[in-house]
Amino acid sequence: MAVAVLAGCGPLDAQDIGVDHLAKSASPKATSKSGGGGRGASPLENPDGTRPGLAPITAAKEKAKARELIEKVPTKKRGTKTGYDRDKFGYAWADSVDDVPFGRNGCDTRNDLLRRDGQKLKYRDGSTCILVSMTLDDPYTGKTIEWRKEKAAEIQIDHVMPLSYDWQMGASRWSDAKRKQIANDPLNLLPVDGPMNSSKSDSGPADWLPPVNEIRCSYAVRFAQVALKYELPVTEEDKSTMLEQCA
Repeated sequence: MAVAVLAGCGPLDAQDIGVDHLAKSASPKATSKSGGGGRGASPLENPDGTRPGLAPITAAKEKAKARELIEKVPTKKRGTKTGYDRDKFGYAWADSVDDVPFGRNGCDTRNDLLRRDGQKLKYRDGSTCILVSMTLDDPYTGKTIEWRKEKAAEIQIDHVMPLSYDWQMGASRWSDAKRKQIANDPLNLLPVDGPMNSSKSDSGPADWLPPVNEIRCSYAVRFAQVALKYELPVTEEDKSTMLEQCA
């Protein structure tokens, strides 16, 4: 599949490829972190997605809260993918989005997410938006990725609830504005290892989960949070898998 080149804040903001525009890329230079799980907030304490990362949910009481939230998500079978196109969710990483955090703040969505989750941030000279290097603790793999803009695809922005999945579960009937919201809502977005993101494609939790076991309940909660916010169902198989992760 050809690499899709998507503009960000400036001419050098090539390719973020989210889960529906995938590229094969070399593995990033990374080191494994003991324990995995990345840094940041528990999704139960970060319901709008404005805080960084995806911390593990480990306490029994918190797992009970997670299951209670997941139980609220309705289920149905996947619909058809006919008519799906990434462009129907708006220009990739557009800032001109209403009613989502970081929207219309003068910085494109990709750079918003990189600076939300990254550490040791370095910006292009004269810019407070365009990142040229950073360090990311990837929640999916447990790696620390030393990222440089010259190899932008080493970090991709994952749509936790993939856009193709959204389309099949009801977003095909939405307005353009609502589809643009879910595509750029930080609640639905995580910067992660590029090749790992590509391996996910448009899978639901029954078919793909992060390799780091400790993060799987948090991932299931985030998937449920997006589904509930946008009133989307998930498949019965996906819901069952999500509940299992927080058992």
